[in-house]
Amino acid sequence: MVRTTDPEAAVLCDDLSVARGSAGMRVVDGVSFRLAPGEAIAVMGATGSGKSSLAAALAGTEPRDVRMVGGVAEVAGIPLRARGRARRIRTYRTGHLAQGANSALQSQLTVADIVAEPITTRDRKVNQRALDLRIADLLDELHLPIGAAARYPYELSSGMRQRVAIARSLVLDPAVLIADEPYANLDVDVRPAVRDALVRRRDDGMAIVAVTNERELVTDLGAAVLVLRAGHTIGIGPSIDDMQWTPDEATSIAG
Repeated sequence: MVRTTDPEAAVLCDDLSVARGSAGMRVVDGVSFRLAPGEAIAVMGATGSGKSSLAAALAGTEPRDVRMVGGVAEVAGIPLRARGRARRIRTYRTGHLAQGANSALQSQLTVADIVAEPITTRDRKVNQRALDLRIADLLDELHLPIGAAARYPYELSSGMRQRVAIARSLVLDPAVLIADEPYANLDVDVRPAVRDALVRRRDDGMAIVAVTNERELVTDLGAAVLVLRAGHTIGIGPSIDDMQWTPDEATSIAG
């Protein structure tokens, strides 16, 4: 049995540090937060602050040059350091919308194949009819057009590809969703569909870690906020309007 520090937490980071690249440069340093089931947190910060590296490390999937080098971190009840079967289970319990996911969809696969991949790579025997219905329901929920399942990524707009990537991240009904800029490339008229899909699942107990600098998304998710600078936490709070800043940052804001 895999031991956990806090089995009731959906995501737990305690003094987490993450390195990236062959040189092992530390890009996240000493980050701590706890997220319960049904809660959301937005990770904010300037380019290069470490927010996407933090998300990639928590997702535990890609890129492979991101690794945990200090502290404690658990996602969906399983430590990031776990290997073997425990790591595979954590991957199944975690949905991941990677940075730039809409431009990284496999061009040789249809939309249906892309969305189904987390299921088909896990299960050797799949009820194809049930899977087709599951995919159709997801695509419809995200307001993708009839017939999109049979099309290829290069036939879709960037906003449609983004929604395909979101559908893929949700297809396993994850306990935790780690989403890097989920509103990227989305037209204003389809954002409510994506918002509703995320909020509906959050209300059903899915925890969400969202990398974003969009106030709209933070408000939509009712998210707590963690602000990074150069890999360090400089602000944290239950909402974007109720933040506690580190002493140096609070002084700079006041000034």
